[in-house]
Amino acid sequence: MNSLELKYGCNPNQKPARIFMEDGSDLPITVLNGRPGYINLLDALNGWQLVSELKKATGKVAATSFKHVSPAGAAIGLPLTEVEAKIYWVDDLGELTPMANAYARARGADRMSSFGDFISLSDTCDVCTAKLIAREVSDGVIAPSYEPEALEILKGKKKGNYCVLQIDPSYVPAKIERKNVFGITFEQGRNDLEIGPDMFGNIVTANKDLPKEAVDDLAIAMITLKYTQSNSVCYVKGGQAIGIGAGQQSRIHCTRLAGSKADNWYLRQAPQVLNLPFKEGIRRADRDNAIDLYIGEDYMDVLADGKWEAIFSEKPPVFTAEEKRAWLDGNTGVALGSDAFFPFGDNIERAFRSGVKYVAEPGGSVRDDNVIAAADSHDMVMCFTGMRLFHH
Repeated sequence: MNSLELKYGCNPNQKPARIFMEDGSDLPITVLNGRPGYINLLDALNGWQLVSELKKATGKVAATSFKHVSPAGAAIGLPLTEVEAKIYWVDDLGELTPMANAYARARGADRMSSFGDFISLSDTCDVCTAKLIAREVSDGVIAPSYEPEALEILKGKKKGNYCVLQIDPSYVPAKIERKNVFGITFEQGRNDLEIGPDMFGNIVTANKDLPKEAVDDLAIAMITLKYTQSNSVCYVKGGQAIGIGAGQQSRIHCTRLAGSKADNWYLRQAPQVLNLPFKEGIRRADRDNAIDLYIGEDYMDVLADGKWEAIFSEKPPVFTAEEKRAWLDGNTGVALGSDAFFPFGDNIERAFRSGVKYVAEPGGSVRDDNVIAAADSHDMVMCFTGMRLFHH
C-alpha cells in the first residue's frame, strides 16, 4: 500500500488528508485494526524511532508514551520495584514481561500527560503488554509484531476501533527529508545521529565518576530529547524518563517544568501518597487526578470538607511543604539531558533540587564556565556532548 487516506489532518477542517510514499514504494506500516489519524501517525513514527534507538543504545526492549508529538514518558524494560508497581497501578498483574515493564514505566512516569497516549514498542507486543494496554485510556500502538492473542486483546479495545499499527523494522528512510509549510518546501538531512556511550566522554567537571547505569540514563535522556519538541529537558532515573519539559521558549522553564514532573514522580512514592485511603470503585484516572492535586499547591481541592468524601473513605492529612521537601531530598542519582546548552547556572541549581547528579548538554555557551562552576558546587558530573538535538 503506497497511500493511506486519513479522516482529516491536525483538525477536522483540514481536508483532504493522507500519508503516502513519494517514491512510489509501499508504506512501511500496516494498519491491523482501527483507523489512525494524522496526529496519531506523527506520534507513532516519532515514537518508533525513539524506542528503536533506545533498544540499540541499551540492548534492552523499550517503550514510549507519546502525546501531541512529544513523549510523555520513555523507558527500557527493567523490572519494577514493589513501590513502582504500586504507583503505576500494575501491582495486581503479578510479574510482568520486560516489554510490559517498559510500557508500565513509560506510562507511569507522568500518567496525567499519558492519558490518551499513542504507544510505541521496540519489540513484539506480547500478551502481558496487551493486557496492560487494554486497561489504559490510549489511542493506539505501533510495534514490529504482535503475538496472535495480544492482537485479539487489542482489537477488542475502544469497541473494536483501537488503532493497531505494525511497522517493518527493516525500513530505512531516505537521507533527505522534506515538509511543506505555507506552500514552501523545506528540505534537510535526516537527523541520523547515533547516541551511545561515546557521546559522554567529554566530562568538564571536577567529578568525573560516571558509572555505567548513569551512562545508560544519559543516553535515554538524549534519545528522548531527539524526538521531543524543543526547547526540551529530560530527567531520567533507573532506566526511565521521570520528567520531560517540552516545547518551552526558555531553557529555565524547560528545566523547571521537567523538574516539577520528576518531583511529582518521586512524591507519589511517599508513604503519605501510597497510603491514601481511596474509596472502592475509584477509577485509575480519577486517582491520578486526586494524587496530582494532593501533592500540589491546590490540595484543598480534594481535602476540603464536602470534596474529600467523594474520593476517600476518610480524610487524609495535609502533605505539608516541609514534609514534601524532606521526602524530595531523598531522591538522588538523577540524570539530566538538555537538547541545547544551558545559558545560565540557574538551570543547574534547579536541577539539583530534583536530585540531579549527572548532566549531559552540548556546551558552547559564552557562560559555560558559570554553568560548570554551578555543577562543581554540587559535586555533579557534567558532560559536554557537542551535539544540539533540536526537533520541530
